[in-house]
Amino acid sequence: MPDLAFTKNMVTVFINIIKKEIEKMLTQKRTRIVAAFPGTGKSYYHNEHPDTTLDSDSSNFSWIMRDGEKIRNPDFPHNYIQHIKDNIGKYDFIFVSSHSEVRNALKDNCIFFYLVYPEYNCKDMYLLRYEQRGNTPEFIKLIDENWECWLRQCDSETYGCKQVSLSSNWNIEDMVSHTICSENGDM
Repeated sequence: MPDLAFTKNMVTVFINIIKKEIEKMLTQKRTRIVAAFPGTGKSYYHNEHPDTTLDSDSSNFSWIMRDGEKIRNPDFPHNYIQHIKDNIGKYDFIFVSSHSEVRNALKDNCIFFYLVYPEYNCKDMYLLRYEQRGNTPEFIKLIDENWECWLRQCDSETYGCKQVSLSSNWNIEDMVSHTICSENGDM
């Protein structure tokens, strides 16, 4: 005959584990990952809503200093993805890089994301935005030279994400409002 006290203790332990898991599920936020092109308003939106968003700048994970020299971090993008995973459930929105290696790593880790990028005809507006916000000439030139290629890559994403192409009068704030309304059935 089984030890009744032992069985009761095991049931109590099991019930407490279930209670903690339910409590965790009820307190966790439904996090949406937003992989957004530079200049779409990630940092601006985060600064306006710091309690509900996380602005995860990939450059904090993709570069390291070694012997006084800035080099690519060999742990990237795995370290970045782990950072994202560690913050799921803590924020409503996590804004992340739209670089192809990040998008691929998100898909490899079965993390659904919204892919937010400008329409092709917004190039001049975005280049001006980069200049006005103080980006380096090298950064602006990089975007200028790769604009069409990178937007084509965004257009070609076929699974693991929902594409959101921003017209000239839309930004992340519009996308977030639209997403929440759509998910709540308000549209």
